[in-house]
Amino acid sequence: MSEAIWICGVDEAGRGPLVGAVVAGAVVLDPLKPISGLKDSKRLTPARREALYAEIVLKAKAWGVGEASPVEIDQINILQATMLAMQRAVDDLCARLGHLPDKALIDGNRCPRLPIPAEAIVKGDSKEPAISAASIVAKVTRDRQMEALHARYPDYGFLQHMGYPTPVHLAALRQWGACPEHRRSFSPVRAVLDQATV
Repeated sequence: MSEAIWICGVDEAGRGPLVGAVVAGAVVLDPLKPISGLKDSKRLTPARREALYAEIVLKAKAWGVGEASPVEIDQINILQATMLAMQRAVDDLCARLGHLPDKALIDGNRCPRLPIPAEAIVKGDSKEPAISAASIVAKVTRDRQMEALHARYPDYGFLQHMGYPTPVHLAALRQWGACPEHRRSFSPVRAVLDQATV
């Protein structure tokens, strides 16, 4: 009987928002404990995402989370920060798993530097269950962070737009300026900061 191959799915949440960390998830699913309904987290309702998140944490062989802060995003750019978050998610997963997976499947068109072979899969979150699971872990983790930010800075309406550059968010930015967790390198935030110094 051949040994099982340990496949790790990796995905991120929060590349586009103007505020908060970019978060990555990494998941090794257990074929003996199937999870039905896994798909791209963006195609799930918040309630369904939460339910699947709880199931993933319970049933997966291992899972991990990594993030890069707004300061890191501003220092190294959002693409490099996303790669860093993915590396940290895989590191977290390996610590919980106790060994390296055999391979990582990465959502998107490029891979972070990892100590294992990695393959980038465009729209992988709708093709590979392990990537779908990782996208759910990343999205739920980031949404919870945005809920906490909303409690600290209610004037920005973070619960409504989760930090994305909606008209409501941009209007709040113009009215209140940037909070400490806003990404200074993103043009709508930078424009508000530049205006404030004029």
